[in-house]
Amino acid sequence: MYYTDETIVFLNGEYVKAKDAKVGLYNQTMHYGNGVFEGIRSYETPDGTRIFKAKEHYDRLHYSADKMHISLRYSSEELEQITYRLLELNDLSDAYIRPLVYLGENMSLTPTDEVNVVIMVWEWGKYLGDKMLKVMLSSYQRPNPKACHVQAKVVGHYTNSILATTEAKQKGFDEALLTDINGNVAEGPGANFFFEKDGKLVTAPLGNILSGITRATVFELAQELGVEIEERFFKPEELLNADAAFFCGTAAEVIGIEQFNDYRFPMNWEDTNSYLVQRMYKRRVATNEYKHVYL
Repeated sequence: MYYTDETIVFLNGEYVKAKDAKVGLYNQTMHYGNGVFEGIRSYETPDGTRIFKAKEHYDRLHYSADKMHISLRYSSEELEQITYRLLELNDLSDAYIRPLVYLGENMSLTPTDEVNVVIMVWEWGKYLGDKMLKVMLSSYQRPNPKACHVQAKVVGHYTNSILATTEAKQKGFDEALLTDINGNVAEGPGANFFFEKDGKLVTAPLGNILSGITRATVFELAQELGVEIEERFFKPEELLNADAAFFCGTAAEVIGIEQFNDYRFPMNWEDTNSYLVQRMYKRRVATNEYKHVYL
């Protein structure tokens, strides 16, 4: 699904075939989850292949690495150049990009001097698909921000996401919605969450959620559209009076939610401001209106 015999990956300064890439069995990332990663997309645009907000994603990779005491030796600019070359080698334009920083062999609970950098690219449709979603309130909560750095994309954090998504699918839903430690709505397992009421968008503030780059883009688009966004805490019960809702993230892009638990959002999706944001996001990435690129 992710690679063939001819797929090329970037690994520690070299472009090698994925099938030939080797990973040590005693690496700390695999045993303890201490590693960081990013999810990025590239698009075919009128100006050719362009990575959407590459600098912002690679700057966040550096932030995550710093929080986990990992020394990342490549600059954001270098990582972007490497990724464009990797897309070219794999003859890909519309692609998903997965940089992963994993550590060397170390069975102790301390940082390791060996730091490995791998970047992989493949064709991947929208993570949550194209159809409107049915979402349930998860029995799991997002991690306590005093227990870990919740705004860093750390490998080990995603065991929480796996549990929540699996629970939702086992109960017949498409995805989960998680609360924070205080019972306020936080985000999905792999995407930020917004709801709409009387034309205004509402989302959880930073602190208990991942600082999503697509989330930040939604703020930009809403401002251009003249749509108000309010950042505040809210309980799941408030969603039972909402007009519409959506998830957003690099892998998922912007995807509407038709149902939360047993409650169906009443507004026709195409009549909502959320839908306008979704359409504008699609147009923005397809026309390369975010043109920052190191070439």
